Amino acid sequence: MSEDSTHYDLIIIGAGPIGLACGIEASKAGLRYLILEKGCLVNSLYHYPLGMTFFSTSERLEIGGVPFISHGPKPNRFEALEYYRRVCISWQLNVKLYEAVTSSVIEQGIHQVTTTRGRYRAKALVLALGFYDLPYLLNVPGEDLPKVRHYYDEPHPYFGQKIIVVGAANSAVDVALETWRKGADVTMVIREQGIRESVKYWVKPDIENRIKEGSIRALFNSKVLKIDEHTVDIRTPEGDIILDNDFVLAMTGYQPPFDFMGSLGIKFHDDEFHTPVYDAQTMETNVPSLYLAGVVCGGLKTNKWFIENSRVHAELIMANLTLKNGQK
Repeated sequence: MSEDSTHYDLIIIGAGPIGLACGIEASKAGLRYLILEKGCLVNSLYHYPLGMTFFSTSERLEIGGVPFISHGPKPNRFEALEYYRRVCISWQLNVKLYEAVTSSVIEQGIHQVTTTRGRYRAKALVLALGFYDLPYLLNVPGEDLPKVRHYYDEPHPYFGQKIIVVGAANSAVDVALETWRKGADVTMVIREQGIRESVKYWVKPDIENRIKEGSIRALFNSKVLKIDEHTVDIRTPEGDIILDNDFVLAMTGYQPPFDFMGSLGIKFHDDEFHTPVYDAQTMETNVPSLYLAGVVCGGLKTNKWFIENSRVHAELIMANLTLKNGQK
């Protein structure tokens, strides 16, 4: 094994839970690896709302055999951050944070990875990327105003404010309910004719009842046309209207970094989800020794893969790498 400080058996891009799981499996397999992360440790989880509680129970979020103990059956964001910090320390994972990968090319079978801080070489590459960095934009005039937010952290700043929440899925519903309960005047703007069926079963009746009683206003089959400093123009089935407004919270979802994936040579299926091409038994893409792990495998179907059902990706990748190394 090379002692070159920039040459690795495996480079993992992304230090989320699945990227960390890949690092753990690489460590167990005796591989020289490096995890690169453009933000902080478990960056996507860090940007979740401050009071968020996971859908899953703590044991289903565990990796590396490190017990996840939470105060309730379903852990919250703070407990998850503490847990994954502890995992990183327990396994002494080789992670470089705040170092974004800008490009990667293959030369003579070796991945040449360039980052904002240096260059590295690796025999294999794993993309354990999230999708929380690229929000779907409204693409309307005024979207760049400071009052427009594509991320939500807590309800307090919106007390006493007129806010518009765009979207009809879990995030939009949670934001609408939380801000309304903390004293905001909430209007939801929804392209569809109703709240999505995929909304959490224990939350959906809550938002529908608040809309029915008039506590939260919902404009269905509607869309934002323009955002001004103090107003928002909205197209509704009854005609265009202008509402007084202090903040717009566009909870319109997020998408994987398709451009970056394409720049690495990854191909995509011709389907509605733009699903990347990979072998489900090995997680290897059409590019030799380039693997996918975690939510990125689902393309636009970002609700297909979660921590609990994609932890196995790390094991599949390492099994394939071990097999390849044994054949050489």
